[in-house]
Amino acid sequence: MLFLHRSAPMLHFYKLSSSPKLLLSQLRRTHSFISAPLVQSNGGGVRSLATAAAVSTAADRGGVETFFADEGVSWTALGLSDTISQALSNAGFNRPSLVQAESIPSILSGKDSIIAAETGSGKTHSYLVPLIHKLSAASGGAGFKPSREVSLVLCPNVLLCEQVVRMANGLRDGNGDPLIKVAAVCGRQGWPVYQPDILVSTPAALLNNIEPKKQRKMSFLRGVKYVVFDEADMLLCGSFQNQVIRLINMFRHDEKLLSWTGQPTADNASELDLESLPQDALEQDEEAQDDSSPADDEEIESLSEEEELEETNEADGSVQKRGWRRVLRPYDRSKQYIFVAATLPANGKRTAGAVLKRMFPEANWVSGSYLHRHNPRLERKWFEVTVDSQVDALIEAVKHGAESETSGDDDVSRTMVFANTVEAVEAVAKILERAGIECYRYHKDASLEERAGMIDDFREKGGIFVCTDAAARGVDIPNISHVIQADFATSAVDFLHRVGRTGRAGQHGIVTSLFTESNRDLVSAIREAEELGRPVETAFSRKRGFRNKLKKRGKLQLMSQ
Repeated sequence: MLFLHRSAPMLHFYKLSSSPKLLLSQLRRTHSFISAPLVQSNGGGVRSLATAAAVSTAADRGGVETFFADEGVSWTALGLSDTISQALSNAGFNRPSLVQAESIPSILSGKDSIIAAETGSGKTHSYLVPLIHKLSAASGGAGFKPSREVSLVLCPNVLLCEQVVRMANGLRDGNGDPLIKVAAVCGRQGWPVYQPDILVSTPAALLNNIEPKKQRKMSFLRGVKYVVFDEADMLLCGSFQNQVIRLINMFRHDEKLLSWTGQPTADNASELDLESLPQDALEQDEEAQDDSSPADDEEIESLSEEEELEETNEADGSVQKRGWRRVLRPYDRSKQYIFVAATLPANGKRTAGAVLKRMFPEANWVSGSYLHRHNPRLERKWFEVTVDSQVDALIEAVKHGAESETSGDDDVSRTMVFANTVEAVEAVAKILERAGIECYRYHKDASLEERAGMIDDFREKGGIFVCTDAAARGVDIPNISHVIQADFATSAVDFLHRVGRTGRAGQHGIVTSLFTESNRDLVSAIREAEELGRPVETAFSRKRGFRNKLKKRGKLQLMSQ
């Protein structure tokens, strides 16, 4: 019976001491749910990928531009300075993307902004460029002078932090110097010795560096004027959520102190006149900072304080106290919050999109044309495989990808192969190596240095990159021509991030998905949405339902044997 009773992923259980041909004979089973798989072993390999695949067109719909803004839209037309526009042009960005054309004016307006757009649409520069503009000021012949205000960018992991730093440093002036100072606080990098204009950090690293030192904490919170949450859906869910909610509470607490005391600078942050504030309100707001429970996120929106209610007796003029009620104490906003994500589900009260709508109801929303949808620049190939055919199908797909046209301006072929676990990555890598195909192995068991080195080598030299979903989010490796799912994604969200590694920045790409009977329901939901031109959001919350259905099928199979 395929994998209904296996917790291991698709390729986890292979006996890797054998050659690929011997593997097939070792994997024979007496039971199969699929009588006619789309890819079959025929003694000479698998059938041609091109003949069996369900392929969607790679041409843009109706000749409509799917990435760049209209030719008449320039960087300066979006409100950016000539210096930044020239820096972008020098870095190879001659035209803004559709998402950048909408996001940059929104952020320059000063309003909180939520950028939800498909992978590869240019979201990182969508927030970096206007922040650099805000943090810097053109001053006659003196050139570009950064201000004392600080921008904070929060990312879920070290590699994404380093990528943001690299992209910010890639924007340089006429002398070849970076336009702003940027520093990362994550991994082994501690608090910077100089004051950067942009600080990039993970939530845990930031908290670890500011909470033990009160002076640093108060000064930093006061100096930060712009807060970016990159990969916002991940930061607002799971293990990151409590840390992020805590940080938002801290920043809003500082906004309230500044609003109520009227002190405009960070220099006097440790000398705030707290006696001028209602003490009970201050205590409650400090308690809100310590409350990291996601269930209380609605209380973050504004400070609540208790007010004693009094009632006057008209007969004798006496005053009677009727108890207390909670009232909202208003405050002036002094920070700008920006949330960026390639997937931002809003179907449900606890999803990241729904949380943002409650916490930031006045924010500007910028949505990409293909958010949660099929990107027409991607050619999709689908293969339902069995234990008898999956190894040959994988090898054939990898070879096909290596022989296919390269993506972008260089002549290097790059293929990413996804598996669901570390063990599966190792299994896939060994299968490919025994077939004479060299590859990289990228997963959490490799050190940060090893992972960074592999990404650099893959970016420069190309090849086959076998990885877990650790490489599916945010990691920007240009000119990937082919993405292969050796293990099909466990959710529609992971699927969107995986396929988004190719077809980036206006390029075209190929996605080959191998799936088994156990993935059939999720695959059907995704393909149906694509065929109807609808977002795949209906499949976001179906992972648990798929698992329950699989358990039920497994029990029925056992009963029938």
